[in-house]
Parts: sequence; structure tokens; C-alpha cells
Amino acid sequence: MDGTPRARSGIGAFPATPQRRSPYNAASSFQRNAIPSLDTLKSTVQQATQQPSNEPLIPTEWIDAPTQRFYACAVYLALFSWRAWDWNTLQDSEEQSLWLFMKWVFIDGTFLFGLPAMRIPWLEWDSVVMLLLFLAHSVLDAVMMFQLPIPIGAGFAMVGRGIWGAYEMAVNERNVNPQTVLFNDSLILGRQIIHILPEGSAVLNMEREAFCIDVTRPEVRLPITINSTNPTSIDLLRLDLDTQANETIHISKSQIKTMHKDAARLLSYSDKPNEPKTLYHTVRKPGLYVLQKVIDESNLEVSRKRLAHTVVVPCPKASIKQISANKCKGELVNAEFEVIGTPPLRVKYRRTVNQVITETSSESIQPADFFSPLAKQDQSALVVPNRVDTEWARARMMHVPLTEHLGTAGNWVLSIDEVQDGFGNKVTYSEREQEKQEKKPAKSPHLHQIVTVHERPTVQLEGCTSQKPLKIAKGKAAELPIRFGSTGRGPIKDAAHTLEYIFTPDASLSLAGDHTGEPQRKMIPVKNINDQPQIKVPGLYTLQSVSTEFCQGEVMEPASCLLQNPPEPGLSVATEAIADKCAGSPIGLRVDLDLVGTPPFEVTYKMFKGGERHHMTLKERVNGHRGQMTLTPRHAGHYTYEFSEISDAVYKQQTLSGNGMRFEQDVKPSASANFANVQDKQISCIDEAVSFDVALQGEGPFKIEYEIQHAGRREKYSIDNVEGGSARLSTPMLSDGGEYIVALATITDGLGCKEFLKDEARISVRHQKPKAGFGAIEGQRSIETLEGKKTDLPVRLSGEAPWDVEYVDPEGRTQRFRAQRPNDRITVSQPGSYELRGVRDAICPGEIDVPTSKFDISTTSRPQMRLAASSSVQENGGTFEKHEVCEGEEDAVELLFKGAPPYLVQYVQRGKPLRGTVAPKNKDLRAALNVASLRLDTAQAGTYNYEFEKLGDSNYDHSARHFTPLTLRQTVHPKPTASFKNPGKTYSFCSTESAGEEVIPISLTGSPPFTLEVEIKHLGSIKPETVVLSDIQGTTTSLRIPHNNLHLGKSSIALRRVSDSLSCHRTLDSSTPRVQISVHDAPAIKSLETQTDYCVGDRLNFALTGVAPFNVLYTFDNAARKASASSATFRRLAEKPGTFSITSLTDAASSCNTNINITKLIHPLPSVRVSRGKESYIDIHEGSEAEILFEFGGTPPFEFTYTRSSNSVKGAKGSGTVLDMKSEVSEEYSMRIAAHEEGTYEVVAIKDRYCSYARPGVKVGGKGGGQKMLGY
Repeated sequence: MDGTPRARSGIGAFPATPQRRSPYNAASSFQRNAIPSLDTLKSTVQQATQQPSNEPLIPTEWIDAPTQRFYACAVYLALFSWRAWDWNTLQDSEEQSLWLFMKWVFIDGTFLFGLPAMRIPWLEWDSVVMLLLFLAHSVLDAVMMFQLPIPIGAGFAMVGRGIWGAYEMAVNERNVNPQTVLFNDSLILGRQIIHILPEGSAVLNMEREAFCIDVTRPEVRLPITINSTNPTSIDLLRLDLDTQANETIHISKSQIKTMHKDAARLLSYSDKPNEPKTLYHTVRKPGLYVLQKVIDESNLEVSRKRLAHTVVVPCPKASIKQISANKCKGELVNAEFEVIGTPPLRVKYRRTVNQVITETSSESIQPADFFSPLAKQDQSALVVPNRVDTEWARARMMHVPLTEHLGTAGNWVLSIDEVQDGFGNKVTYSEREQEKQEKKPAKSPHLHQIVTVHERPTVQLEGCTSQKPLKIAKGKAAELPIRFGSTGRGPIKDAAHTLEYIFTPDASLSLAGDHTGEPQRKMIPVKNINDQPQIKVPGLYTLQSVSTEFCQGEVMEPASCLLQNPPEPGLSVATEAIADKCAGSPIGLRVDLDLVGTPPFEVTYKMFKGGERHHMTLKERVNGHRGQMTLTPRHAGHYTYEFSEISDAVYKQQTLSGNGMRFEQDVKPSASANFANVQDKQISCIDEAVSFDVALQGEGPFKIEYEIQHAGRREKYSIDNVEGGSARLSTPMLSDGGEYIVALATITDGLGCKEFLKDEARISVRHQKPKAGFGAIEGQRSIETLEGKKTDLPVRLSGEAPWDVEYVDPEGRTQRFRAQRPNDRITVSQPGSYELRGVRDAICPGEIDVPTSKFDISTTSRPQMRLAASSSVQENGGTFEKHEVCEGEEDAVELLFKGAPPYLVQYVQRGKPLRGTVAPKNKDLRAALNVASLRLDTAQAGTYNYEFEKLGDSNYDHSARHFTPLTLRQTVHPKPTASFKNPGKTYSFCSTESAGEEVIPISLTGSPPFTLEVEIKHLGSIKPETVVLSDIQGTTTSLRIPHNNLHLGKSSIALRRVSDSLSCHRTLDSSTPRVQISVHDAPAIKSLETQTDYCVGDRLNFALTGVAPFNVLYTFDNAARKASASSATFRRLAEKPGTFSITSLTDAASSCNTNINITKLIHPLPSVRVSRGKESYIDIHEGSEAEILFEFGGTPPFEFTYTRSSNSVKGAKGSGTVLDMKSEVSEEYSMRIAAHEEGTYEVVAIKDRYCSYARPGVKVGGKGGGQKMLGY
């Protein structure tokens, strides 16, 4: 293929190198020259059309593949350069770092994940590679933009130590890993393992579990616990609980193997041979089981722990005997539990009464003469007796009576929840099981019974007794007035009642009115309590009983009713004419009524007037058997009266007939007057007159006399020559409140006849006029409210509701308001003065209470803010300028507020730092008082604007219409800096040189002139010296230190403080780079330890005085060696024992050679061998002992520490848990110790006269040579 090679798919794929076809390849040559067949060409074309296109997005005809790769690399390098420029200009700002980090993560993601879409050859990576590249670039972005330090050197050193270890120079001038010297496993070798052979045992049901069998649990698994044995056969003895017959159950080796496999599935099973294991054998028959014999692999019987017998019994069960489903309130329910199981039994049941659940239980259910060892002995203490009696373990059937008083009507449910036998076997019945049991036939046992408790009915008569009989017309029927009830609340509405009563006719009653002889007895079914039995025959009816479908009721008093048929009503009439006393003419009739029947009576009569076609039908009510009525028509004429009907309490509308029921008369009535359309009491306002209309009868003209009564006084008035049938009376102005009576006294007609009048009218005059006024709010009729907020003005009113109130608003407009309450409110929203102008209640106009007629509303002022007047703040064109400060100096501005605290100010802080950019910050300031201090940002040099945009207080939120934004500007100058041009450089001096000055160059930044403070600290000196350089005009200067200020040895020079002309200063801390001055004589060496004896693995440390590097000459094992020290410390690792002596020393500052004689002795580490340095394994029996041999190497006396730990699996590495630790001392090179406890014995630490050694994890006290203390 001549095209650009494609990259292989997968991670780390490389492009295939284009290969030239070999001319010597015969096969390829033959294929090249052969003519392809037609089928081959078709398949090739099909493969070419089916293979998806993998060409670049930009066709290679336009830009070839290498050029596309070049452009992609160029874009990547441009982006990386842009990233480096952002990193170089980055300021110390968290916001800027976060923004740049997110920016470059987005750019890298776009570039990396967009590059595969171009399909450029060799730059097509799969998704895993792209994800790894993106994560690597994200880490790089975080490191650069957050300026995270990268410890490259420490990292390489850590990697090197991790691979090859930390090497040190030893005394024989070669690099040695200290770990190989300090931790030499060959110094402590061997260990002794003592194993005490275990004694096997087998226990049946070691946890004393209870077992039972029933239909749902047809089998149980008996646990057999074996310890330190592998049985080959097991014999179980079963005793039948009913027949006392026994049988032996043999468990063979194959069955035991199967039991092992089944138990291995449990998490508690252990494969270790000495660990206890629990095997399970399945049994399906109840009985008493005993572990009779266990044989192990050695054909010996395994010891059996003789615990209490394991008894498998039938599972207990309980049921409730069938009882009646309906009961009456107050009865007893005699339920009975049938319980089957091993006594003593316990049944837990619940009683649900109208969804109120009460749980209870019956304990110790057992026969009267029953004795069970379970009741008085601990099961774990029972041992296998020689003669086994299983009678007590046999299941028994017992009946437990349950008596409940049904004192509450409703649904009663008795449910069995749980039954437990004497062994603790428990059967819990779920709701589903109870429902299944309930659906079975009635002969099967039930887990719960439902009893419906009904209320008992009651009955009594209402409105009829033997003393107050029920009277009806002859031939009519009436309802027996029965009222049903119950022992609960109200009657039993939905139940049909059966009513029984007795009846004795009226003629058969005794003289005392009671039943005599054999009364008639009748049963009446009543389907609805609103249905009343119909009775018709007069006599005495007495209720005997009442019942419903389920319950017999009770008859309450009154229970008897007497039914009577009274006589029909009758009427006889006598009349007498009534004549006028003055004129002697007839004015009406006086009619006397004699009545027969049952009062009260109602007599209906008709009144005809001559010349008129229509008549009037009138009724007269008479409460007794005699009555009198007066017929006095108001107008003159011929009148005819006819009595037509009579009704009494029993008979209605009985027709009257006969000649005595019709009367005629010519009537000329006398004069009379009465008020027309007058209410019982007319209400009037004070200081008003009242008028009345009076209707007149007779022949005019009339004279009317009337009087007005008030407060015990009586004033008479009259009206003369009144024509017509009506007149109008008027009172004078009623100026006193109270009650007035206007009474008609007399009337005189045209004939001069004077008639007495008795009609009167009452007037109630209000004592005062209704009033209106504003109420007070917190004692004042003025209030301060928020702008635009509605306010309720209290109004106090007197009079009758409702009131119509008129008031004037602050704009002078008249407003009307209707009040419904005497203490009402007017809702307003406009500030100003409101004044009441008028009021009227439901009847009368009123007046305004002038002192309370006005109410003033003012608005609370909005919050205001300004900057406190200060010389450091100046206003410049609407912007306030704060005095310039230096970077890092604390500065603040005071804000003054006016309003209601607390205040909330929202402002925007915009900064233009000298380097980089800072995003605007939206901040809030909350002020609890009228003054607040705003801390200004001076952490970074630049120009900062504080734009105060919003203001609010506790009354008002921010309003852009009422608040003018403020802007505060401040310039923060950067602090000056000072640094050495060659930090860390050491300037060397010699004590023998002539006086002179050395020059140390210093660089400065800021606004000159500068003042610089330099600190000189000599080695060994506590207090440093300070030199001040003033009036430095340039940004560079040279530090010259007089020679007489230099001390022998090293001195450190540090820059402590620098200030410039803007009064900005910077104090440099101790971490600032500094320079060193070394004034030295001939070099010297001193041992840092005082001892002479060292051990292998210790370090020999020496302090060098002079100028590095040093050349140290020493001898070790009679061999001269030369070492170079690049620092002021010379250290060598004691790799092996021998004599170490330093003979000479030179440094780089002088050619002086110091002759020295320092000698150190290096001793070997002690060693110990347990059991000849090998791992020895000894098995002993309980009570025996074994001997352990310890052999030592080193310088006596020896002190060693050994441990006894738990044994691990044979052949496994490592030791178990440490059980014991002891220390022994030996003056010889060997020692023997007797041991009789099981465990692994091994030495963990050894010490001789000079040195000690401990295994890793064991701490050795002391330092250097000499005696050392051991600790673990």
C-alpha cells in the first residue's frame, strides 16, 4: 500500500513501517504477474465498498498527512506557549487561578477530544488514551495555575531510595545500605515449636436448642459438635415419648462425610483439624435423643459430654372452640382454647374491641397433677439418668376456659397470636394463616373468633299515660306514641323490633282503671323505628316487652296509654242587643255561647252586611264550656250573623244547624278613634317631632283629645272640627331622651256624644345624637408609617349600626365610609391629615367629636448613607478619593447611616492590580449601628474602586429611585523589595589576611531613595548586629562590611527591612535568601559523641571546622584511607567491627593540615541460635515438658528476650499471637530452658556487654555502645 501508514488500534500502538516488496519473493512475484479471476475482482470490489472510509477529514489531496500533523503540533505548541505566558503573568489570587484553571481545562479538552475527529494519520488514538492525556493535562493545568510546588529532586531521591534503598558511606569507603547492617536476620536464628496433643470430644446439642416437628416443619437437624477428632461412626439412641420404646440410629462414615460437606457451606465451619466443628443430623420422629457412642479414626471411643437429653417434641398448637357469633351487651362470652403440646404451655392471644387491641397471655397451662423437670431445674444441669422417664415430655391436649364480660357493643375479635411449650418451642400465627384457618369448615380449629355484641333495645310511651289519656274521634285510628331507644347512644335504627303489648277495652277496666281478667295480648313487628302501631278501640294499652333479632330489650316507664272517644261537640247561642248610652241606637250584639265537648273550642260564623255581595267568615276560640263574644261593627248598616261550624280538641269542623244559629240587626256604631299602622314602639331622634295617623269612626265632625306622658308628667292636647275618616296628630319637639306615651283620651262626634278612648302609641327617643371621632394609636392620633404602606385609622362611633361617615383626605377630597362596628377602621395609604366631617347612624344624624376629629399620618424617612468627613477622603468630580496606602497596610473608611438599623449595603469591588487581573466582587456590608467601618482591600498593589450600589434598612428595601450610588477609589502602592544578587553565596575570609572590605551586591525595587537595614549574625552569638544604609539613590548598591566587624568562623548576613520614598516598607522574614561570610583558621575536627566503644550499625559523627570541602585521612583495620567531606559534618557507618582512627584534616580555604589522633572501637553485634539455628517441632502430651537450647555469640554476659506465641499452621511463615514474653541472663555461651506450655518459642532481642540487637518491631533502649535496655 503506497498511502500513509495507519496507526494500530489500542494503547501504545505504533504505525507500521512501510515495507518494500522483495524481488526475490517468488510467491509474491507469481501473484503479481498472474491475472486475477473475475470472482476475485468482484469480491475485492465488494470489500472495498463495504469497508468504512477512514480517510482524514481534510482530504490528503488538499493537504498531505505529514503537513496536517505538522499543523496539529504547531497549534499544540502555540497553546502551550499561551499557557506558559498566563502562568508567568499570574498574580497571587485565588479567583484568577480558578478562572485560568477552568479556562485551560476547557481548551485542552476541546483540542484533545476534537483532534481524533480530524482523522489525521498517526494522531488517531482510542478513548482510553484520550482520557489519560486529558487527565495529565488537567493535572498540569492545576499545578501551573495554582502555582503548586513540584519537589522534583525529592521525588527522584524517593524513587531511588524505593528502588535501591538509602545508601550511606561506610568506614571502608564504600556505599552500604544501612538496613542490611542494622537488620541482619542471621544474628537470631531458629525457633522451637511445642505442640500439645488435643483430646477429642463430641457433644449433642451443645447450645441446648429446642426442637419440634409439625406439618410445616417435618424434620429437624440435630447439631453434633466435635472437637479435635474425626469420627468414623456415631450412634444415637432415641426413646419414643409415648411408648417408651427405644431404637439406635447408626450414622456411618459416608453419612458423616456428607454431614461434613453440608456443614462446610456455613461460615462458622473451620477446615482446621483442631477447631470445633458442628455437624447436623436430620431426624423426622419426635423422641428423646442421646449421643450413645462416637468412634474416631483410631477406632477408639471419643469422650462424650453428658449434658441434658435432647428432646424433639411435636410443635405446640392452639385453637379457639366455635362460639356464637352474636351476643348482647352485658352477657358473658364463654370461649375455650384447645392447646396441644408439652406442658407447661403458654398461649398469647389478643382481644380486639372496635379496633382497640389488648394483648394478654395464659401462662403455665398444665394438668393439675403434672410435674416437669423443666419447671424447677436448669436444662444445662440435667444429666443422663440410668432410667429415663419420658412421660413428662409427652404432648397433651388441654382446654383453657376464657370468660369475657361483653360490656361494650361492637365487634369483638379473639385471636391466637402465639403458643409456646415447656421447651421453648414457639409457633407464631401470622394474619395470613388466620385467614386460611377462618375459611375452613366450622368443624376445623379456628385461630380467631369474631363476636358481634349488639346493644339492647328499650321502649317507652311518649305523651300518653293512664292519667293523660289519648283522645281520638269515634271511628278514627291513632298512632300509639312509642319511642324506641337502646342501652347505647340513641335507638337501633337499622334493626327490626318486635313489640308486645296487652289491651283491655274501656268497658272492662276495673274501678281503679287497671286491667282485669285476661287482657288481650298482641305481638307487633316493627321494621322501622319511625313506624308507630295503629290503635282504634278505646281502652288501656300496656307495653310488655321489646326485642330485636338478637337481644331482648327493656320496657321503660311510662308503659301504659289510655285511649278514649270523647262526646261530639255541641253549641247553644243566646243574644242581647247593645245600645249606645248617649244616642240610644243599637251598636251591636252580645252573644252567649254554651258548648258541649272537649275544650278548647273553635266556633266559625259568617257576617253579612246588607247591600254587599260578599260576607266575612270569622272564628271565635273558647277555652271553656261557656263563652261570650261581642259583635260591634264599625260601620252602620244591616248585619246578619250565622254560626256554621264548631271544632273541639278531638272533633274538627262539625256542621251546626238549626234556627237558633242565625241573627240579624241594624247597627249605628258610636264614635271611636285608634292609631293606624303604629308599631309597638317607634324610635325617634332627640329634638325631633313625631306624627301619627288616627282612623276615625262615627258621624263627624269630631273633636279628639289626647295626651303625651313622659317622666311622670302628662300634657293634654286636642284637635277640633276633624272631618273625614282620618286625622294626623303631631307631637312637639322631643328634647329629652327616654320613653314617651301618646294616648287617645276621648272623641266627640257631631251629635255631641263623647266616647272614652284607650288606644295609645309609644315613642322611644334617643338620649343623645350619634358621635364619631378618631381613636388613638399608642395614645396619639398621629402615626409614622412606611412609604406606600396602607394604614388602618381607628374610628370610634356611638349609636346604632351601620354608620355613614364622611371625612376629608389630605388632598381636600370628601370621602365616604360605611362602618358596621362601633370600633371600626378606615384604611388609607396617603400621608397627611385626615378630618371627620359628618356621621349618621341607622336612624339619626350625628355630630363629630371635635377634639378627636383629626388624625395625622407621616412617613418614615428612607435610609441614607454618606462617607464620614475625614482629611484622608476627598471628593473629586462625584468620586471620593481615599488617601494612598502601601500594600499590606490596614486601612478602612467609616460609613455614616441615617434610618432604622440594621442597614444592608451592597457594593461592588473592582480592582486593577499592577500584575494580572481580578474579577469584580459583589459584597454585602451589614451595619447594626448608624456608623460602620469598611475594611479596604490592600493585600495587592493597584487601583481599587468601591461602588456602593444598593442600600436598605430594617424598614425599607433598596430603591433605585431614592438612592444615589457612591464610588470610593484608592491607590495601593507596592512594597519595596531588596535581595542579594548572589543569594546563598559564601564569602570567604582568613584570619591572617590584612584589613580590607568585601563587596556584596544588592538589588532594590520601589521608589528611591531607599533605607536598608542589614542584620549580621555571627556563629555562636545570640544577639545579631544591625547595620543601616540610608539615602540609597539607585536600585542597586554594594554592601561593604568593615573587617573589624568580622568574627572568626561563619557569619550570616540577612536583609531585614527596606523602605522607600513613599513611606512604604517591607520587613523580610528569616526565610529570605541570605549570604554567608566565612572567617577561618586551620580546619579542626571534633567527635560529636563522647563514648569510644561503638557497635556495628552505629554511625560515627564528627564536626568539621573550616571551609568545605574537607579531606579526612584515617585508618581502619591498619589500612590508610582518604575521605572527602562536602559539609561541616563527617559521618561514617560502622559496617563491621574494627579500630577506626582519624590522623589528618585539610579544608578548601587554607592549606593548613591538622594532625589529629581520634580512635574509636567498633564491636560486633551479639547473636543467638535457638535449637541449633533451625526450626524444631516437638509434640508433647498435657503435663509433659520440652527442653529449649539457646547458643550465644558475642561478649558475655548475655541478656536475651524470648516470646511464646500461638502456633501457626505447620509450614506457614510467620508467628501467631504473642502469648508470653520473658527475659533471661546468661554468663555462658549457651543456656537450656525447660518448657511445658504449647507455643512457638523464639528470641526477639539479644544484648551482650557492648551491643544489642532486636528483630524489627522490638525496640532497644539506650544509644551508642555500652549497656542497652530491651523493650517490646
